[in-house]
Amino acid sequence: YRERPGYDFMAQGMSGLMSITGEADGVPGGGPMRVGVPVIDIFTGMYATIAVCAALAQRAESGKGQQLDIALFDASLALLANQGMTYLATGESPGRIGNAHPSIVPYQVFRTADGAMILACGNDSLFGKFCSVAGCPELATDGRFARNADRVRNRGALVALLSERMAARTTADWVQALEGVGVPCGPINTVSQALAEPQAQARGMMVRLAHPLAGEVPLIASPMKFSQTPVRHEVAPPVLGQHTDEILEHLLGFDAEKRNHLRSSGAV
Repeated sequence: YRERPGYDFMAQGMSGLMSITGEADGVPGGGPMRVGVPVIDIFTGMYATIAVCAALAQRAESGKGQQLDIALFDASLALLANQGMTYLATGESPGRIGNAHPSIVPYQVFRTADGAMILACGNDSLFGKFCSVAGCPELATDGRFARNADRVRNRGALVALLSERMAARTTADWVQALEGVGVPCGPINTVSQALAEPQAQARGMMVRLAHPLAGEVPLIASPMKFSQTPVRHEVAPPVLGQHTDEILEHLLGFDAEKRNHLRSSGAV
C-alpha cells in the first residue's frame, strides 16, 4: 500500500470503522459514516508519541536508538478495539446500530421534549433506578426487560416504550432527575455549548495566545494536567517557516552560511 495516498477518510473506510459507524442500512439516513473528526490522523499521532516515549526509555537502558514505523492503517485497525475482537472471537462482522450499544440496553440517544440526550443504563440496578424516575417501575420486573440479556433480546419493544416517555420531558429535567439517583446520562451539546460548560471553564480548557499575524487568538488548551510540571501555553501555532532558523541552528548545528545555502537552493 506504500504507493497509496494516506488520508484519514480512506483509512476510516478501509479499516472497517465506517462499517460500524452510523445507522443501519434501510433506516432513514442509514449507511456507512465517517467520524466527525480525523480520528485516525489523531490516533496515529498519539501512537507515534507513545512509541517515541517507549523508544526513549529503551535508549536510556541500552544506549541505542531505533526506527519507529507507525502507519495510518495499522492505527485504524487498533482503534477497532472491542469491535475488532468481536469479529475475531465470533467470525461475524459487527454492523451499524447508530447510537445504540450492541450489548447493553438502554444505552443510546433518546429524543426529549426539547432535543435529544444520552441515557446509559450500564447494568440492571441502573435500569431499575431509571424506571423509578421515569414512572414505570413495572418495567424493571417485567420478564422481557428484567435483565440486560432480556433487554437486548427485546430491544425494539423496550426502546419504543422508553422513547414515548423520554419525549415527554425536557433534557434538563431528565438530567437533573437521573443524576439525582446516579443514572448516567447527559446532554448532546453543540461545540459552542461544550466549550461553555462549567467544567471546561474550571479545567482551563480555553486559552488565548498572541499570534504574529492574527493578533490574540483563542485556542483549545492541552488536556494534560501535571502536578509538578504544569503545561505552559506560551506560543501560538507558528506561521510557515517561523522556526526554521531555530531548528537548523540549535538542533542540527547548521551555521548561517549553510542555512543561507539551503535557502538559495530552495531546500528550505
